[in-house]
Amino acid sequence: MTNTETLYQHYLQHHIISTDTRNITPGCIFFALKGDLFNANEFAAEAIEKGAAFAVIDEEKYAQNDRFLLVKDVLSSLQDLARHRRKQLNIPVIGLTGSNGKTTSKELVNAVLAERYKTFATFGNLNNHIGVPLSILSITDEVQVAVIEMGANHQKEIELLCTIAQPTHGIITNVGMAHLDGFGGFEGVKKGKAELYAYLKQTNGYTFINRDNASLLEMSTAAGLSKLIYYGTENGNTIKGELKSSDPFIEVNWTNHEVSSSVKTNLTGSYNFENILAAICIGDFFDMSPEEINMGLSNYQPKNNRSQLTKTEKNTVICDFYNANPSSMTAALKNIAVLSADKKTAILGDMFELGPESPSQHELIAKQATESGLNQLIFIGKDFYAYKNNYKGIYFETPAEAAQYLQENSVQDHLVLLKGSRGMKLETLLKYL
Repeated sequence: MTNTETLYQHYLQHHIISTDTRNITPGCIFFALKGDLFNANEFAAEAIEKGAAFAVIDEEKYAQNDRFLLVKDVLSSLQDLARHRRKQLNIPVIGLTGSNGKTTSKELVNAVLAERYKTFATFGNLNNHIGVPLSILSITDEVQVAVIEMGANHQKEIELLCTIAQPTHGIITNVGMAHLDGFGGFEGVKKGKAELYAYLKQTNGYTFINRDNASLLEMSTAAGLSKLIYYGTENGNTIKGELKSSDPFIEVNWTNHEVSSSVKTNLTGSYNFENILAAICIGDFFDMSPEEINMGLSNYQPKNNRSQLTKTEKNTVICDFYNANPSSMTAALKNIAVLSADKKTAILGDMFELGPESPSQHELIAKQATESGLNQLIFIGKDFYAYKNNYKGIYFETPAEAAQYLQENSVQDHLVLLKGSRGMKLETLLKYL
């Protein structure tokens, strides 16, 4: 059996890790992970043929020569290798989680810190039990500070990810109605996210907290945290901020007790105000000047269909269909309601992973949308469709049906909110808008 130290010596010579034979690069190390529907041990030889230096496997029958490294369990070996690598990195690691805004906050924090430091940030949303190890193993020796996003949909997942990322600093962006099925309701969400606070308490790490968020204050008090850095809209915070404008882009006034400043961003959605404040707070903690912080924020361009304002030939579309839950859906509806536009349309897709609360949460959103005063409402998905006779709007069971409708009934000169869970594939509708 190949142990972690031996794997690490190979890793020092071959830094690139791959878990997909479609993305093999010469000299990489291939980890043959297993899933419910696949066994990558079967593709280990293919990985070697395509140029991988080694293939890590956990079934001996697939070992052909000494380039096949046999371990007890490939996933555990990947995680252990990442833990070992993390211990060699004497740098600040900011662990970031939350129900909404994780990826945007991670990108904003990285954009700010990158104005002064050599940074690493989680690529995309590689934030789970596989993505976090891959992220840690992607950190080079030149990196001065890392921002690691940690996602979860059940208890003990953040706890596991903390043992891998070993954050020295941490932030929970918020707690909301997300992954209710896996967590077992809202209190379960709070318990799961608080595993980051528990780790920081145990390791005497620093925690950044939005003082305006009662749930985060309650959770931080319960965890007994001591190294706290606060941000929010009231006096007494390390960073005090004010939302100056959000129509359509966010402008923030802020102060760090010594200097008052203002920054214009390319982000839409007033709900991103707290994400911006978090990035300001972290930049300030790491001794960055207001000018550096503002430069990072003003240069950041949102992408990946998160609060992304897109102008098409016919409309202005708020592309926010990377994911959705009741908390983020409510915030998006409130945002479009206050934006300046003569005509407004909301196209909302089903929200996934809500468990037994799914019917009531979809009805709540349908009701909120009806009361939002928008010109047109289009609901897509079986969960919303159940309320077609209860609330106004046009209802479709599938995106294909909605696409057909939009082809025949063109939306023109509207501000359009396009939001739903990733699995609804609402991006397929953008070409009709």
